[in-house]
Amino acid sequence: MTAAPGVDHRHASVPPWRDVRILRVVAQVAAVAAVAAALAWLGGNLVTAMSERGLAFGFGFLDNRAGFAIPDSPMPYEANDTYGQAYLVGLLNTLFVGVLGILLATVLGVVVGVARLSDNWLVKRVTGTYIEVMRNTPLLVQLFFLYFAVLLQLPPVADSIALPGSVYLSQRGLFLPAPQASPAFGPWVALVAMALALALLGRVTSARRKATGRRTPPWGRIGLAGALGAAVVGWFAFGAAPLTLQVPELGRFNFSGGMSMSTPFTAILIGLVIYTAAFIAEVVRGGIQSVRRGQVEAARALGLSEGDTLRLVVFPQALRIIVPPLTSQYLNLVKNSSLAIAVGYPDLFKVGVTMSNQTGQPVPVIVLIMGTYLAISLVTSLLMNAYNRRVQVLER
Repeated sequence: MTAAPGVDHRHASVPPWRDVRILRVVAQVAAVAAVAAALAWLGGNLVTAMSERGLAFGFGFLDNRAGFAIPDSPMPYEANDTYGQAYLVGLLNTLFVGVLGILLATVLGVVVGVARLSDNWLVKRVTGTYIEVMRNTPLLVQLFFLYFAVLLQLPPVADSIALPGSVYLSQRGLFLPAPQASPAFGPWVALVAMALALALLGRVTSARRKATGRRTPPWGRIGLAGALGAAVVGWFAFGAAPLTLQVPELGRFNFSGGMSMSTPFTAILIGLVIYTAAFIAEVVRGGIQSVRRGQVEAARALGLSEGDTLRLVVFPQALRIIVPPLTSQYLNLVKNSSLAIAVGYPDLFKVGVTMSNQTGQPVPVIVLIMGTYLAISLVTSLLMNAYNRRVQVLER
């Protein structure tokens, strides 16, 4: 009897309990069922325990009056505001520390990572010692040392340490000059935005003409130069400077004007930056060393300097190795910001703990905190993965 065309009889005689394909599906279904059963059991125990103690799972308490003040608030907030507003203040503080910490840690980590490969013996040993000390001591210990043994031992406000650029450091924190917008700021920004839009349009037009083989002036560069000229001319054309620099001035009890960074904020920011930068430095060092030696020798043969070789040849190729582990360090920095509770900075976790103690709703607050950190981490991963794909495409 002739077999029907297109029919595979290799598995026709295999019984279902021995078919690998069926066994794989059954194993996956069993694993999902086991996880679902475990979660249902844990959820049932949680609901039972909460009901026995007279607790209910819900987020209605977020509309109640908070009743506690938050010293470092990036938005208007008072003790009479709701728990939801207090939680938003903690979230903004966490985002502020996270974003600023990522930027500063990246800059410091790149500098230290490149310096680690220096031929200078002293620079190489100093950066190596810094990396080993930071990576092999707990961050919490570093924060305690930085806060209690360094920042709180600084002089009082009246005897603040004056740093270059009208920057002052004391027990109460760091005081820096801050830009202040004038009425001319809005028109100036509108003028610069229009000039940049025209520069972008000129660049796109120039690129399309080149793609069709037609000769065209470098409209992109001309537009960029025009935008720079418009920014300079507009700075003086509106009668007043769009931005003025307000420096802090010492008063009777404290500084006024400028921008102030509290001692807890300074401690958590510096601690996160110097700790994470040590790990980023090792990531950068490994990425640079992964570039083939022949690439460096070819760049030198073309007459490029060491700086140009690193900037134009080595670093662009090292990015495809650096970006994936760099994402993990960014995520660690954001999650490590929860240690701000140790120095009294009102971040997301500290505000959540206060809410939990006052409302008697620890489980909803913990779920809210975990969900918020998860959302921040997922957004960070999404952005870094998109950038990683762009880097990988550029490398081909």
